[in-house]
Amino acid sequence: MTEPIEWLPDGTPYSARFGDRYHSENGGLDQARKVFLHGCGLPAAWAGAPQWRILETGFGFGLNFLVTWAAWRADPARPTLLHFVSTEAWPVSAADLLRATTAHADLAPLAEELHRQWWGLLPGVHRLRFDEGRVLLTLYVGDTQTMLRAQQLTVDAIYLDGFSPQRNPDIWDLHTLKAVARCARRGTRLATWTFARSVRDALAQCGFEVTRAPGVPPKRDNLHAVYNPRWEPRTTRQPQIAPALPPGECMVIGGGIAGAATAASLARRGWQVRVLDQAAQPAAGASGLPAGVFAPHVSPDDSVLSRLSRSGVRTTLQQTAWVLKDGVDWSPCGVLEHRTDGTPGLAPYWMDGPGADWSQPAPSARLAGAGLPADTAACWHHQAGWLRPARLAAALLAQPGIEWRGNCNVAALRRNETTRAEGSPTDPVWQALDAQGAVIGEAPVVIIAAGAGSLDLLNHRWPLQPVRGQVSWGVRPGSATPLAPFPANGHGNLVPAFPWDDGAGGHMAWVMGSTFERDIDTLPPSATDVQAAHAANWAKLQTLLPRAAPELKPEFASSSSAPRTWAAVRCTALDRLPIVGPVDAVELPGLWVNTAMGARGLTLALLCGELLAARLQGEPLPLDTKLAKALGSERL
Repeated sequence: MTEPIEWLPDGTPYSARFGDRYHSENGGLDQARKVFLHGCGLPAAWAGAPQWRILETGFGFGLNFLVTWAAWRADPARPTLLHFVSTEAWPVSAADLLRATTAHADLAPLAEELHRQWWGLLPGVHRLRFDEGRVLLTLYVGDTQTMLRAQQLTVDAIYLDGFSPQRNPDIWDLHTLKAVARCARRGTRLATWTFARSVRDALAQCGFEVTRAPGVPPKRDNLHAVYNPRWEPRTTRQPQIAPALPPGECMVIGGGIAGAATAASLARRGWQVRVLDQAAQPAAGASGLPAGVFAPHVSPDDSVLSRLSRSGVRTTLQQTAWVLKDGVDWSPCGVLEHRTDGTPGLAPYWMDGPGADWSQPAPSARLAGAGLPADTAACWHHQAGWLRPARLAAALLAQPGIEWRGNCNVAALRRNETTRAEGSPTDPVWQALDAQGAVIGEAPVVIIAAGAGSLDLLNHRWPLQPVRGQVSWGVRPGSATPLAPFPANGHGNLVPAFPWDDGAGGHMAWVMGSTFERDIDTLPPSATDVQAAHAANWAKLQTLLPRAAPELKPEFASSSSAPRTWAAVRCTALDRLPIVGPVDAVELPGLWVNTAMGARGLTLALLCGELLAARLQGEPLPLDTKLAKALGSERL
């Protein structure tokens, strides 16, 4: 449940839980600007930086975030990337958020953008993206101390906010402030509205140098601090496995959705990216699927995959909306999951909170629309849909800062260290070699995102499994009876209709699949294999949506008018999770990987691109640290 809010006669929001106003009676805008933004030396402190990272304790209604975002927008010397990380144990409702923030006319447009993404805030880490991914809000939903101890981040400024120490002592106690200090680097500036002795003493004990500052009414004094401990912080004494890098030049090998996502994430951060692929056009491999489904995974215990998939879906929804045309290239129309094993999938408590924004037991109207009985075990995923991955890959690769180089078959990689004429070493670079050993590209950083082709480039150092997949698809007149009003998954998946040739002639295409042929990498499949794949996809369709199956029976039953086939080889790790991170930070510095998406590329590839970029640059991660470790290359 969202946090209930009482509204005082003067329009100030009031918390019954803490018996306190959310901001002073003089309004929160002055406090946000003068106490926090200016108190941390902003915007001057971030001038010319590639990124700026802010931590806030207590998001509330987001006024501090909105004021900081507005200052970033207005500053011609702003950093390329603004990270704003905020903890919040008790998120307010979207309606209350909008009511509190749109009261400030100059912030209203930003508040409305925040409101549109304010959904599904289950306990954990959520990444919201604004201004095409250059303003990143990371919400830690949960107890501040617990969340900060569980995550790994370093910040440049800290907004120490929250209800008063008398009303909410836990957020100001020594243990919480120690967790805050863990996120600071030497020189990190901190600002807060309270000058309470207990807070000053605790901050000093944690390594901050505390000073008094003139207060913003009704406060006489505010507090400024700089992290400058007399000891060497433990985190800086530990060698970094993969040192953070500033934006520079890099090569991405692979032009499918994983490579395109990686390239786009890095280009947004100021990198100059060259993408090398053996094909002439992007998405010629497994990402060339005519259309596919993206949807969250559900499980009664909310497994690692379930949590990962929600972070992935949110990322897919955000980034796809920037570059694709709704209704033509993609549609966030929702997806019906037919639980053909009869299990409900969702935990019993799911409907009591923000989980209902994501998924719910399928309503009777959705079941009826799919032609399924009212007692069918099924889920309706609100945040889901279909997309055309080749178009997404092409759109991502068209972003500024990316150079596409097709017909470049990278056969091997070599790290080259040379010396200058005077004898001093140059910076080492990675060289991409063709089959004859000629250099076809070089850069200090290389990311392998070649799907099944990653095995050879990695010299088979990890046990990756090739999996061939085949789908059945076809084109129907727009006047034909619709197969279903929305996509469905659960036993295979069906995209029932998407515009063919952008809707020219009114034709609509459909896709059903896919097969999972493990340890098979032969392309193209034989005629016998194609026939077997059509039979397997037809059987899945009859179980998934029995009412839709008869509409396609003539195509599946006739050898002369059989569905078209599409086949590609995917690649998976043994634990069926993607691999993101350095290949070997000590022995092979600068060589990274983003691969093994398996059958979940549409759901996870964009998230993995953001995770790789964040790790490369030392940014706050876009998902919970435990989930990032589950994807990390170090696990292998």
